[in-house]
Order: sequence, then C-alpha cells, then structure tokens
Amino acid sequence: MIRNSLPKDCEAIYDMVCDMEQIKLDREAFEKIYHEQRNNMDYTCLVYERDGKAAGFLNLRVEWQLHHVQRIAEIMEFVVDYRNRGQGIGRQLLKAACETAEKMGCTQIEVACNQIRKRTHLFYQNQGMDRSHYKFSKCLDRMREINRLEI
Repeated sequence: MIRNSLPKDCEAIYDMVCDMEQIKLDREAFEKIYHEQRNNMDYTCLVYERDGKAAGFLNLRVEWQLHHVQRIAEIMEFVVDYRNRGQGIGRQLLKAACETAEKMGCTQIEVACNQIRKRTHLFYQNQGMDRSHYKFSKCLDRMREINRLEI
C-alpha cells in the first residue's frame, strides 16, 4: 500500500537513506528536516507500507522553475529497502509520484542519480524517463568530504 509518510516512518526512512548513501547521517538533524518537510506543501513523501512498516519511499519536491515557466516535480530521495527490492515496489512508487505530481499541476518529473548506480539508471529508463541532462556538484564542506572518503 502506498500512502503519505507519517511521523512513525522517520526511523525506517533514516535507515534506508543511510544505507543508500553508505554513511551514518546525523539522526537529530535528519529528524528535524524530515518533520519540517512533512509540514511543507512543496514536499510529498510517499511510503510503500508492507506489514505495517515502510518498505520503500519516494520524497518529491515541487516548485515553480523560471527556465520551464511551469511547476516541476523533482525526486529528491527514492529508496526501496534492500530486503524488498525486485518486487515492483519501485515501479509502484514512481507511478504514484507521477500521478501526485500531475495532480499538483506539474508538467515534468525529474531525478538526479549518482553515476555509480548503473542499475538505477536502467530502472529509470525502463520507466520511460529520458537521460537528457547532466548534474554537476561541488562539495563546499571539506570535513564532510573527508569523512565521506574514509567510509
């Protein structure tokens, strides 16, 4: 079942994000951001619930963009718990996110994905998404970058 996230989902979502990023994030800061986003109409966090627990989630941000002159939805985080992969949960979450974005007046949905996640790239392409952009980034926090490299 897919539903909007609840306060009780924070711990499971935290665990999935840490697993995806291969780093232990600051739990207190994560919880603060999670709850702030839940109260922000520009964010929608969808959860796939199985046996009363979050088995996957997709966090969507919607905003007006000048270069499109339209509302655009961007997938900020999207993870299926490793124990639940290969069961169609990701496809269902992405479909629900597209439907949600359309209802919010969006004309496009976008996602950025780390280059090392080749299987994830194939997933997005198999779901009809085009590989039409590059995303560039630069770490501005030297200590965070050093800590990330040590993992």
